[in-house]
Amino acid sequence: MGPGALLSDWPSAIVKTGHSCCTGTGRFRKTLRQGTQLSHLLLPWAPCVPSRPQQALLLVFCSASDEKQCTSFLASEDSLMALAKVPGTCLLTIRVLQAHGLPSMDLVTPSDCYVTLWLPTASSRRLQTHTVKNSSSPVWNQSFHFRIHSELKNIVQLQVFDQDFLTNDDPMLSVLFDVGTLRAGEGEEQLEVEFRLQSLTDCAERLVSNGILVARELCRLHVQLEEAKDPKESKGRVQLEVPGSFEGPQETSVGAGSFCFHCPACWEQELNVHLQDAPQEQLRVPLRALPFGQAVRLVFPMSQEPLMRVQLNKEEGLRELAVRLGCGPCAEEQAFLSRRKQVVARALTQALQLDGDLQEDEIPVVAIMATGGGTRAMTSLYGQLAGLRELGLLDCISYITGASGSTWALANLYEDAEWSQKDLAGPTESLKTQVTKSKLGVLAPSQLQRYRQELAERARLGYPTCFTNLWALINEALLHDEPHDHKLSDQREALSRGQNPLPIYCALNTKRQNLTTFEFGEWVEFSPYEVGFPKYGAFIPSELFGSEFFMGRLMKQLPESRICFLEGIWSNLYTANLEDSLYWASEPSQFWDHWAQDRASLEKEQVPLLKVEEPPSAAGRVAELFTDLLTRRPLAQATHNFLHGLQFHKDYFQHPHFSSWKATKLDGLPNQLTPAEPYLCLLDVGYLVNTSCPPLLRPTRDVDLIISLDYNLGGAFQQLQLLGRFCQEQGIPFPPISPGPEEGNQPRECHLFLDPDHPEAPVVLHFPLVNDSFREYSAPGLHRTAEEAAAGEVNLSSTDSPYHYSKVTYSQEDVDKLLHLTHYNICNNREQLLAALREALQRRRRGGQPLPE
Repeated sequence: MGPGALLSDWPSAIVKTGHSCCTGTGRFRKTLRQGTQLSHLLLPWAPCVPSRPQQALLLVFCSASDEKQCTSFLASEDSLMALAKVPGTCLLTIRVLQAHGLPSMDLVTPSDCYVTLWLPTASSRRLQTHTVKNSSSPVWNQSFHFRIHSELKNIVQLQVFDQDFLTNDDPMLSVLFDVGTLRAGEGEEQLEVEFRLQSLTDCAERLVSNGILVARELCRLHVQLEEAKDPKESKGRVQLEVPGSFEGPQETSVGAGSFCFHCPACWEQELNVHLQDAPQEQLRVPLRALPFGQAVRLVFPMSQEPLMRVQLNKEEGLRELAVRLGCGPCAEEQAFLSRRKQVVARALTQALQLDGDLQEDEIPVVAIMATGGGTRAMTSLYGQLAGLRELGLLDCISYITGASGSTWALANLYEDAEWSQKDLAGPTESLKTQVTKSKLGVLAPSQLQRYRQELAERARLGYPTCFTNLWALINEALLHDEPHDHKLSDQREALSRGQNPLPIYCALNTKRQNLTTFEFGEWVEFSPYEVGFPKYGAFIPSELFGSEFFMGRLMKQLPESRICFLEGIWSNLYTANLEDSLYWASEPSQFWDHWAQDRASLEKEQVPLLKVEEPPSAAGRVAELFTDLLTRRPLAQATHNFLHGLQFHKDYFQHPHFSSWKATKLDGLPNQLTPAEPYLCLLDVGYLVNTSCPPLLRPTRDVDLIISLDYNLGGAFQQLQLLGRFCQEQGIPFPPISPGPEEGNQPRECHLFLDPDHPEAPVVLHFPLVNDSFREYSAPGLHRTAEEAAAGEVNLSSTDSPYHYSKVTYSQEDVDKLLHLTHYNICNNREQLLAALREALQRRRRGGQPLPE
């Protein structure tokens, strides 16, 4: 019996009664009434008989240690899996009774109605009633059974459809309800449903959770198709499937092949084996009927083929998770911070001329935040890092985050494990060479052939094919003369002694269609140690990014990608849809107004206890077509989703870490969030807000000072203000960004923002990309001569600047000007930097402590 199997599928002789259960019967909304106490129907397992009644199914099982000693196999409750550690398993019965007053979706006759049920915490499939023809008040009276766990967020969706043979079936009604919170008296009066919930005290389950996501235990099924008596006659193809398994359908020749399936151990799953040329001839074996650790042999008689022998062996799946479920920094990052603190303490003592040594709990956490901006951001970051090193302040930094173009600079620098301890003149000269070279060769035939070969090899290894991979190779050719074999995990060497700040790279995860990035954008952070979602508290080792996962376990490890493919993701502008592009090219404040409204409605609604949706009107369908056109992503990025299969804790929505980052239209609908997707869709953060600050705002990192390096040409404070608005709406401590009118019209090189009333908020020292005193001074305190005046004119206009993000090649003069300007702006504000460091030190001494995980 598969998940949600009908009661009528089983003979009454095997039904046992007498178990206590909680029942509820009635119509949704207002008319839901409490039912009487009913005995629950506990359904044991039995193998399904082949479709032709004259054929028999022989099912035997053998001991794993002695396969020669075989006995008849009889499915019974004694063959259930051993007890796990977390009680709360329940058997949910949903009986779809009838509907009333449904509208006709056809021109002449009443609708042909059926109901689908979807409960992804218990089944991978949408289950369906039979169709009632020509009725506005159809009666189905069908029961469906699901095993659920009370620690999970179990959201059931019931949908009524009108069946059409020439067009897509028309949706008529949708009802969404939370099994754990549904109360009598709520519901939709058009649809009458009965539900029963029985506690199964002998079926506890092993769960791993961080309070947001839950990893359930897996079982592993080995299937061996043995050779038939006459292999020459075995010409057909056979398909095997365990619905909801990681592997999906698998195909082979009759009489040969070995397969493995991984699926949640608690689900009522079955193995389906059928011939492709004769789908009516199939073998269905319920997995719960199979004993653990014992080989089971089946004989599958077929009309067109000789007997096919199938050997099954069910065993416990992987216990150890490869996904870390935790909201704090990983152990490797904590160890790094301990090493880095010693470097920071020495640098601060020297820079601030402190009398005594700093205690460990007095050492502030200082971070650099660099925005995106293409080649402009990459070049500017080189100049500013050189300035910080010249002032002796680079060793005061513990973190450095980047987005889009600034990630290119970090990826280059961290190829050298000692980069921050050296003069940056050498790397800067290499940068100049690459920025000023001709880019015509990146599309030469020889290059295109190399791209094709590497992309084909990635596809062979198992990486999804997408345009972003081609962009990554082209971008690498723009930035380097030869391919670089450097990988993200290789950067751990640059952190081994705490000799450099910890780099963190940012991207956004979004939906492939139907939603804009504003409506669904989730922050993803990449470090040499881990890649993960702060929102979900889920992280994997960086070398496993791109590998295949299921329910938190590593299913197939792929070779770690070269870092150019990650740079392609971090600067991926091509996954945008039309509405994203409209935001990119217009004033963003109106988009943020809509976002704030959606955020307010999300907070008000939370996870819906009961949600009823009527079908769209004719005008609504036209609007849906335009929405689909505006939100479709024709060049969507695709990466194997390491959250795939994980489920949600019953209280996930109230978890403080999830609450800090929930900002999408789907956060109250767990069935539609990222763990339900097979692939991630990652793109440049600039389609939401051009910043790399979110990793620094995690309370467990407790950053004291953020040095904000902003490379935007349009508005010195715009993106920082958008970030402040985001933090305000999310309840994340962040100082108000309120520059005065004079500062807004003529921004200075450096601006300090802090919030004395909220000491938990970090101090922000903001460096916009401006040309202020650099026009008159070639170095701090050194006036320009008449001959040097031209070198002080740097065009930073948002319309005709040579540093526009679309420019990939700079002249030698322009790259020198930008490097000198950004270097100067840092060095010219030495006193402001020292004052901000003193403020960070005082903040730490006042007792700013990281929040416990």
